[in-house]
Amino acid sequence: MNILLVTPPLLQPNTPYPATPVLTGYLKRQGIDARQRDLSLELALKMFTPETLDTAAQAAAAHRGGGDDDPLAFFLDSIEDYKRTILPVIRFLQGKNSALAWRLAARTFLPEGPFFAAMDEEDAQTGGDGNGGAMAASFGSMGITDKARYFATLYLDDVSSFLSQALDPDFAFGRYGERLAVSLPSFTPLHNRLNRPKPTYVDQLIDQLADSLLTEGEPPEVLGITVPFPGTLYGALRIAKRIRRTAPQIKIVLGGGYVNSELRDIEDMRIFDYVHVLSYDEGCIPLTALMKGQLRPAEERDRDVPGHLLTRDGTLLPPGNGQAEMPLVPDYEGLMISDYLSVVEMPNPLHRIWTDGTWLKMQLAQGCYWHRCAFCDVALDYICRYCPGTPSDIVDAMERLVRQTGQTGFHFTDEALAPSLLAAVSKEILRRGLAVSWWGNIRFETAFTAEIAQLMADAGCIAVSGGLECANDRLLKLMNKGITLSSSLRVFQAFADAGILVHTYLMYAFPTETKNEALDALDFVRGCFAKGLVQSAFWHRFALTAHSVIAKNPAQFGITVTEPPCHPRFALNELRYVEEGAPDWDRIGKVLETALYNFMTGRGLDISARKWCRMLGA
Repeated sequence: MNILLVTPPLLQPNTPYPATPVLTGYLKRQGIDARQRDLSLELALKMFTPETLDTAAQAAAAHRGGGDDDPLAFFLDSIEDYKRTILPVIRFLQGKNSALAWRLAARTFLPEGPFFAAMDEEDAQTGGDGNGGAMAASFGSMGITDKARYFATLYLDDVSSFLSQALDPDFAFGRYGERLAVSLPSFTPLHNRLNRPKPTYVDQLIDQLADSLLTEGEPPEVLGITVPFPGTLYGALRIAKRIRRTAPQIKIVLGGGYVNSELRDIEDMRIFDYVHVLSYDEGCIPLTALMKGQLRPAEERDRDVPGHLLTRDGTLLPPGNGQAEMPLVPDYEGLMISDYLSVVEMPNPLHRIWTDGTWLKMQLAQGCYWHRCAFCDVALDYICRYCPGTPSDIVDAMERLVRQTGQTGFHFTDEALAPSLLAAVSKEILRRGLAVSWWGNIRFETAFTAEIAQLMADAGCIAVSGGLECANDRLLKLMNKGITLSSSLRVFQAFADAGILVHTYLMYAFPTETKNEALDALDFVRGCFAKGLVQSAFWHRFALTAHSVIAKNPAQFGITVTEPPCHPRFALNELRYVEEGAPDWDRIGKVLETALYNFMTGRGLDISARKWCRMLGA
């Protein structure tokens, strides 16, 4: 049997998502005929073409409102300029048209729509004129290519906005149909959207890509589709629906992060009108068993053991414990590495790392070595079971990937990279003289000493990310984070001294958090930016997830779960809850997010949290 593994639309276009490369590599090593396609990238490249722009212009002209306030007026007036420039910009972002950087940076080549206007307004507030102020601080006089990439990204943001308005409101740069799958206890809205009589333009493109899975190369006997995030569920099911209708003999398997976290308690069997199998947890062992015919029906007592499969007829289990040995080495054969787009969404030296560059994604270990945070889904196997690789095997894998792809940048995608493992891997990289650049997610714990930070930097570490969460010692203790503000500052300083950039994840509205605690956290974060200890951050609102410690003991955290019953249930992950006397987190969240955005562009570092509140009326 042969299997084709597919990444559905839409994800960030700068690098392959790791699921299909990891599974392809593992299955091939088991003697299985495995191939892969990235339909996310392929759809993006189909959207950014003169043909699609022309179709969008015709659609916009047919239903435009007219008048100066028509949001599509600029697009229609500039359509020939957009059609002339779209392919050169795409080639530039693919690294195939470097000479264009000079014209892009000079702002003499592109039509400039609403995203450019917003940038100019923001730049003017800092004394700039489009090339001064924030732009000058970010790129200086020599950062031609970086500035060009930033302007090219603004251009694609403009194009995406126009395409969304003209062709399909669910389309956005880097995601499609995300809102269709966020907090989806009932399958009915998504089912109705998948089966509406008139497909959108994007729907038609997805259908065409699905058809190409059968005509380009040998048709698969098994089709595996990963669903890492809510924004890929619609595309995955659209592909499955098309294949189910045109080639009903093909067995379709759905897996990935969304399935693992949100569909563990699924009751609505209509999902099996689209796919045949749901795969949970790490998919290497169950997919191998499926391809080799080694699955067995589950007993009642082990229906939710790690690595199981769910079908309409019941649960199936592979032999063994369902855990593959680490590291799981990806294989990029079949992916168009040179066609990915490196974009710069904001002129911040670290924030850009997620979308700029083709990073080879690898896991050094399965699960999280800490797995105690109260807000995390620690009950799930792929988080709670820790299984590290050996340093020699990890660096062997890195060397093989460099030879296969010609790329030397790595993103270690672990839940949290253990200090001892990183130190050992760094020593092995240095021992072999391997010239690579890498980054990954850590915990800001004191084991990351100045010596280890310098060792990591010498071995190619350029950045780390980690959760500072509420930046308050009482709340860090309540959530069992295992760090304190003072210990985090020491770790920040160690990385700063080693020249390693730091991104931190932050949350607000954690149960029992007060307004004053949130504002004190903002001042603490402001100080970290001002001292150069943190370069980038992201503040999100706390979400209560079904597989967390808090969800199992809500009263201990002062909240009451109010999630209404929905039967038959489809997705179950984020739970609704109430907290008596909670602050107005909508208003406070606006303050936190606005201030943080300014910090990341080097502004507002002299403005206190209380002053931000007064300025924004919170």
